[in-house]
Amino acid sequence: MYHAPLLQPTTLGRHTLKNRIVLPPLTRQRAAQPGDVPTALMAQYYAQRASAGLLITEGAQIEPRGQGYAWTPGIYSQQQIAGWRQVTDAVHAQDGIIFAQLWHVGRVSHTALQPGGQAPIAPSAIQAQQVKAFIETGDGAGELVAPSMPQALSVAGIAEVVALYAQAAQNALDAGFDGVEIHAANGYLVNQFISQHANVRTDEYGGSLQNRLRFLREIVQAVATVVGPERLGVRFAPLFSGTDQDRVYIGLVEDDPHTTYIEAIKVLEQAGVGYLSIAEADWDNAPELPQAFRHDVRQTFSGRILYAGRYTAERGARLVEAGLADLIGFGRPFIANPDLPARLAHGWPLNAVDQATMYGGTAQGYTDYPVHADLARQAGTAA
Repeated sequence: MYHAPLLQPTTLGRHTLKNRIVLPPLTRQRAAQPGDVPTALMAQYYAQRASAGLLITEGAQIEPRGQGYAWTPGIYSQQQIAGWRQVTDAVHAQDGIIFAQLWHVGRVSHTALQPGGQAPIAPSAIQAQQVKAFIETGDGAGELVAPSMPQALSVAGIAEVVALYAQAAQNALDAGFDGVEIHAANGYLVNQFISQHANVRTDEYGGSLQNRLRFLREIVQAVATVVGPERLGVRFAPLFSGTDQDRVYIGLVEDDPHTTYIEAIKVLEQAGVGYLSIAEADWDNAPELPQAFRHDVRQTFSGRILYAGRYTAERGARLVEAGLADLIGFGRPFIANPDLPARLAHGWPLNAVDQATMYGGTAQGYTDYPVHADLARQAGTAA
């Protein structure tokens, strides 16, 4: 079977994963209000998908300033920790393994989402372009708006944010998570520090590539101290070509992305991080990662390597078989197919994603997608 490599078990630190299929982080915007608290509905959603080898939650903001979209869950309050405990208990009851993604959007936010209406924080006071934040407008409605002009963090402020990452990691353990992932991709705060286009600081956190990697290095060390490096993953989104929009936001195309991200991966290798997640561009006509980069990633990093981004089972299996990946993430297919591993194993057809219910809302388009057994039963009844 072409997909057989995906169905093989593997290890991740102390964990044995039942297969190499991953539910990657997927923003769904269904946290309870007020307080951005995970709910019983979210617990049901993740438990439905616990047949994956590894589940990684949607991004959970590590502090109120880390939010860029209304109704996304946090992981900084006791209510939120209790809400996430419902999620982890439900997943563990299905013999699943689940990591929490720790998220801070930095400048991709709006004053309406910030405590006291303050400016969002960033490495430098450079406004994010060609991207939107999402704010609540009342009565359960919201709208996309341009991000506000950010304020540059002081060195003391940077230290405070690093400490907040460490606290969020402890909160994740308290909530019962098996590990955590640091979101360092897609133009958010950690990515902003790495990027030569978003970071124009002249102190020890800016200028040279090694200086721009300092924030990442400090967060990785702080979080690894809390959870143990083998229970830590980090997500990057390297982009090797693109439009001006891509350059300023999605992936933040660097002048030399190969060197930038190989050096960033060396930070993870030196820390003994358990896995590296690479989020590939997933829009139409998106550029593919160069094979030379994939090979250098494998040569540089000795932990588990996860790729995600419009993968088919066949394409993912080929990458695993070639030894370039250990795990493959399936985003939209997993939204619409809670039993995705079984469907891939048996070659069963996939449900289509309802684009209208991707973000926000109720159980519709969230926990009501049918599993194959239900569809087969319905077909048998109809026959």
